[in-house]
Amino acid sequence: MISENPFKGMASEIKLPKAASGSGMEDINPFTAEERDTILEAFEKNTACPKFSRVKHSYYYPYIFFLFNTGCRPSEAVALQWKHIAADFRFVLFKQAVVESENGAVCKTGLKTQERRKFPCNVKLRQFLESIRPEDCQPERLIFPSPTGKWIDSNNFRNRIWRPVLEKMGIEYRKCYQTRHTFITLALEHGLDAKDVARLVGNSPEVIYKHYAGNKRDLFVPEF
Repeated sequence: MISENPFKGMASEIKLPKAASGSGMEDINPFTAEERDTILEAFEKNTACPKFSRVKHSYYYPYIFFLFNTGCRPSEAVALQWKHIAADFRFVLFKQAVVESENGAVCKTGLKTQERRKFPCNVKLRQFLESIRPEDCQPERLIFPSPTGKWIDSNNFRNRIWRPVLEKMGIEYRKCYQTRHTFITLALEHGLDAKDVARLVGNSPEVIYKHYAGNKRDLFVPEF
């Protein structure tokens, strides 16, 4: 009896509790450092790439390298533009993400848990970013575009690239999001304080303590 649906579009505004929204915390299964290195080598050298594949896996090597070395969410990496990288490559500014909506993929301002996040680059990451920046770099240009110059489609990447690489390397399949869990876990294992790791990846210290710091692979009793 009415001409328009007053509830149209409201579903996308509903924020469910993290436990109910599939936050990914319930299936933390990070790669080991050895598995990470194997995956990176496979991408870089096209080890797992079919002989007649139109797009070589090495095309996505920078994307995977960045995920493993920053712990950012894939949606944040996909949305990165060169204007978000400091001129001297000393930091990355995360301030937007590509997410799925009723109308397909859209780039939204702000991150999952904060407005923005400044990530300091170590020497390895600075050299990497400098090496992949195009000579005619435009500020609005995507850092990790798809082969067609658009945003990387997560479903297409998972089925055509990510899953085949893991299978070929004999590594247990895990979502690409596990690159984030891997970074956090290895950072803690290398002595970074949980509060500092939380700032680096945009989580609360409580989340780090609950889901990561309390689940280290090797438990030991120190001498006292």
